[in-house]
Amino acid sequence: MQLNWKESGLRWYWVVVVVFLADQLSKQWVLANFDLYESVKLLPFFNFTYVRNYGAAFSFLHDAGGWQRWLFTAVAVGFSVLLTIWLRKQPANMVRLNLAYTLVIGGALGNLVDRLMHGFVVDFLDFYWNTAHYPAFNIADAAIFIGAVLIIIDSFSASSSDDKAIKE
Repeated sequence: MQLNWKESGLRWYWVVVVVFLADQLSKQWVLANFDLYESVKLLPFFNFTYVRNYGAAFSFLHDAGGWQRWLFTAVAVGFSVLLTIWLRKQPANMVRLNLAYTLVIGGALGNLVDRLMHGFVVDFLDFYWNTAHYPAFNIADAAIFIGAVLIIIDSFSASSSDDKAIKE
């Protein structure tokens, strides 16, 4: 049965807009106020540090010669289209999954714009403990991570409820 946008997961697309705007505005602020590698300590375990990521998560393929920019662009567009199609097909009351998909889409589009405009992704959230630093990331990365975790949680929840339905 075809759902209209109010009944479908597309009703949650406002999350995409919020994530995208928060991500892009934060990155523009960093670009306007920080020099590359400039760092400001905010907490004993957290800095604002402007770095460029030419690769994907954890700088994967950052030194691959430039082709990775187009690969990650295609992946971002592909996943965004696929997740939007899935949103269109599922009911709006599937809160966890709709939120997960829209977080991933918003994050993917935020990083996509960076890749297309700059050739790299602007990262600036730098968490660390003593001298061990977690790789710097941004709001888009955080949204993608949270969305992925929600998808994983949902997959276990759905399978356990399916198991209950089969047993009954």
